[in-house]
Amino acid sequence: MKKSDFLEPPCCSFCGKPQENVRKLVSSPSSEAFICDNCIEICREICTDNNEPERVERIKVPTPLEIKASLDDYIIGQENAKRAMAVAVYNHYKRVNYNLVRSVRNRKVELDKSNILLIGPTGVGKTLIAKTLARMLKVPFACVDATTLTEAGYVGEDVESVLSKLLRAADGDVMRAETGIIYIDEVDKIAKKADGRTFTRDVSGEGVQQALLKMLEGTVVQVPQGAKRFPGQETVSIDTSNILFICGGAFVRLKEIVEKRKNVHSLGFGSNMAKKVEENHEYRYIENVEPADLIDFGLIPEFIGRLPVVIGLEPLDQKSMINILTTPKNNLIDQFKTIFKLDGIELKFDTDALAAIADKAAALNIGARGLRTIMEEIMLDAMFTCPSEQNLERVTITADCVKNNAKPHLQYKKAEKIANI
Repeated sequence: MKKSDFLEPPCCSFCGKPQENVRKLVSSPSSEAFICDNCIEICREICTDNNEPERVERIKVPTPLEIKASLDDYIIGQENAKRAMAVAVYNHYKRVNYNLVRSVRNRKVELDKSNILLIGPTGVGKTLIAKTLARMLKVPFACVDATTLTEAGYVGEDVESVLSKLLRAADGDVMRAETGIIYIDEVDKIAKKADGRTFTRDVSGEGVQQALLKMLEGTVVQVPQGAKRFPGQETVSIDTSNILFICGGAFVRLKEIVEKRKNVHSLGFGSNMAKKVEENHEYRYIENVEPADLIDFGLIPEFIGRLPVVIGLEPLDQKSMINILTTPKNNLIDQFKTIFKLDGIELKFDTDALAAIADKAAALNIGARGLRTIMEEIMLDAMFTCPSEQNLERVTITADCVKNNAKPHLQYKKAEKIANI
């Protein structure tokens, strides 16, 4: 009979569980003490909690009023959207701080993530809102176009590429990237086919929605460190649980879907076309959007469920266009004035000229993006000839310059009198 037959089976020196009741038992170098995998995990959490204040830097979160005030400096109008965004972002980063300083064992309540869906016409400020929020909060920001994404394994960028851009924006710092903001533009372009009957996989539509599900909800993704993915490339693990995803799109057909569901008439008896114009119905239909409408549009229910905060943005009217030209920080009028000031020339715009620029830009149907197009067009001749003019003091842009391509009014410095000696 062997000596080992008289020895008792080893057990954990901490919890006392025998070897057969645990998954793994680790012995000390002298084989006199043992620790099981459960106790190892508890020790790891204790050490993590003790080092948390030194290891984790909490994000300073402004109040919703402060967030909206910062948005007001750059975003004109969109009062309801800015209020909703301020609350959503404030709650998200409170949740991030809550998760950073408390381990899973110490959390009494698990806070779920609420990603955001922005709906509004092109050029109303969806991307600018996301960029402004990231700059204000000093978190990494990545903006991607959903139309370039394809399901993994097909030609094009796969969904993991959005995390690669965020990692580069964080200068390779994984912990900073895990608290950043990702804006996915043109998300309405990845809607599945209307009839749902395709003979091939919809790898750039429904396939992308399926691929984004886990990332939006929160999962650990292996992300290549370089800009391109290739075999044998080193990867890093990024947890998307604390990344805020903001999706935006114009959703052009959504208005008809909502009106059809609500039986809104525009012709014949019971017509309310005049009422729609008075109430700016182009925007107000968004207030009545339901998940079923987005499903009819082509988004899958699982994708919609991961974007619980839906915010609508108003189309821009003439007053908003004029304010965009003159009010925000770094506005277009101040930019062009600075360009002329560098040549010692004062640039002025008549009030009627600003209104004409706003009307002409609105006719392009591309929102605020049309303002720069019109400004570059009407200022081209002045920027070409004025730097060569001698003693030019002031250039004034009138409404006639905008509407009829008339030349701007030029005012020269008065000749200085030579004193008799």
